[in-house]
Amino acid sequence: MLKVAVFGTGHLGKFHLNNWKLIPETELVGFYDPNDEIAAGVVEKYGIKRFTNPAELLDLCDAADIIAPTPAHFNLCELAIRKGKHVFVEKPLANDMEEARTILKLVKESNIKLQVGHVERFNPAFLALEGIHLQPMFIEVHRLAEFNPRGTEVSVILDLMIHDIDHFAYCKQ
Repeated sequence: MLKVAVFGTGHLGKFHLNNWKLIPETELVGFYDPNDEIAAGVVEKYGIKRFTNPAELLDLCDAADIIAPTPAHFNLCELAIRKGKHVFVEKPLANDMEEARTILKLVKESNIKLQVGHVERFNPAFLALEGIHLQPMFIEVHRLAEFNPRGTEVSVILDLMIHDIDHFAYCKQ
């Protein structure tokens, strides 16, 4: 049984909680979220124990699922890796390249697995392009949805367009 801890239970974190509960081979040992209002709702809805100290929660799990806002990714990833825990972290991996390089260095030095959540790689629209080698010279972007303040702690490039950039890089391999 894989023991999983969730770090961040906002909008996307609740999707992760729902999905973990569907996997019989896993046990949700608890969650960390510094927002008392959000945490109270999660305890009530999911019946999962809340931890206010991420290190204590990490001591009880095999893997950390980090869905916290991007500014918290580095500290949570570093703490989990140093404790020998496998990590799934939502994109973007870190705030900047220095943090990202440090995380990768820690992963290489440890015996853990780290995965960054690029779920759009599995989007049927992207999968339909598999095998088609695109070489864009210019990319034009239009917002098709109403503005949502969620995710504004990082640039739109790292939050949304990263999927398009990832797709082009992934297709060239």
